[in-house]
Amino acid sequence: MAPAPNVHDAEPIPEAARAEIDRLLQSGDLFRYTAPEDAPVALLEREFAEAMGVKYALAVSSCSAALFLALKALGLPAGTRVLLPAFTFAAVPSSVIHAECVPVLVEVGRDYRLDMDDFAARLTPDIGAVIISHMRGHTSDMDRIMELAEAAGVPVIEDAAHSLGTLWHGQKIGTIGRLGAFSFQSYKMLNAGEGGMLIGDDADTMARAVIMSGAYEHNWKKHRGPRGQNDPELEEAFMRWQNRLPLFNTRLSNLSAAVIRPQVPLLAGRVRDGLANHDHVAKRLNTSPWIEVPAPLGPETRAPDSIQFNLVGMSDDEVRAFAGLAHERGVAVQVFGLSEDNARAFWNWGFLPEAPGPLPQTRAMLMRACDVRLPVRLTRPELDFIADALLEAAEAVKGAALAYGT
Repeated sequence: MAPAPNVHDAEPIPEAARAEIDRLLQSGDLFRYTAPEDAPVALLEREFAEAMGVKYALAVSSCSAALFLALKALGLPAGTRVLLPAFTFAAVPSSVIHAECVPVLVEVGRDYRLDMDDFAARLTPDIGAVIISHMRGHTSDMDRIMELAEAAGVPVIEDAAHSLGTLWHGQKIGTIGRLGAFSFQSYKMLNAGEGGMLIGDDADTMARAVIMSGAYEHNWKKHRGPRGQNDPELEEAFMRWQNRLPLFNTRLSNLSAAVIRPQVPLLAGRVRDGLANHDHVAKRLNTSPWIEVPAPLGPETRAPDSIQFNLVGMSDDEVRAFAGLAHERGVAVQVFGLSEDNARAFWNWGFLPEAPGPLPQTRAMLMRACDVRLPVRLTRPELDFIADALLEAAEAVKGAALAYGT
């Protein structure tokens, strides 16, 4: 039997990064503001903004930091209530709390996307902002979300940590709302170990975010407009807010930027390969009566590096047996709601300032929703190994149950 594919390693760092990393290590020039101009972080921001088609980008220490700065940059008063999906990573409601706001959770359906009726019902006049987590790369109905949010006068922040490269009606996810936040953690499309990016087109909002990220004194002068040009609107905003905002020091280092920059041109290929991998495995898994891979929404072009599926007609014990049998066959399966202390199960978020409520629809989904990594580097035989292991595990569990029942 062939060995199980390695899905745990992150995407490799391109050779092109090594010379710049060595140069930085020899110089010790790791602080983003040391260089007079064109530091690796500044170049990364410029290149990322151009790749996304936005005016401004701010590189920070994590996507969580980007979400936190987005909320602070919007000037939300303490106690502001912020809507977000009940299916997300614990760092998202944590960023809301760090910003002195209150998370309000919205139901999510079997397809891992916002329940739009529940979203509309919870978008009450006391809501000051919305964070849309495109969790595991699954995009909710952005047309309806933006329609409702704009009618309510509420800004939308996109948590696109899992969605770099995803399109909605051909528009890049992360550019639809007021602000977009991305992750460069090791298991994302661009791998820096840690890191994040905040993007937007509003000069005043981005100037506030830059200053609060840690641009003390006149370091804001090293932040430029599109294509590295002077931007009078941005400069006026910097001068308006200098020394008027607290500094939270969430900066990215030059070393991380040097790791990321050579990967930006590789993004299109990674997105293409990730989608092909996902759809190949999804097609095979959907042949089982006990496995369901939700389809994308019509306007959505996905950029996945993992696959999620629901187990159908299985009890809790059968779900655990399925995960165990898959593991024996060399494939690690995370069941969001049955994995102990899972950071994506809302009932484990004991830090919430308000009880989130029962959220029965989200809870039911999480108890049967499975997650398997599919790195873009995998070959077709490796993908088939994973699909075979999952199909065999489901058949072993339900086939035995059916045989026993007869």
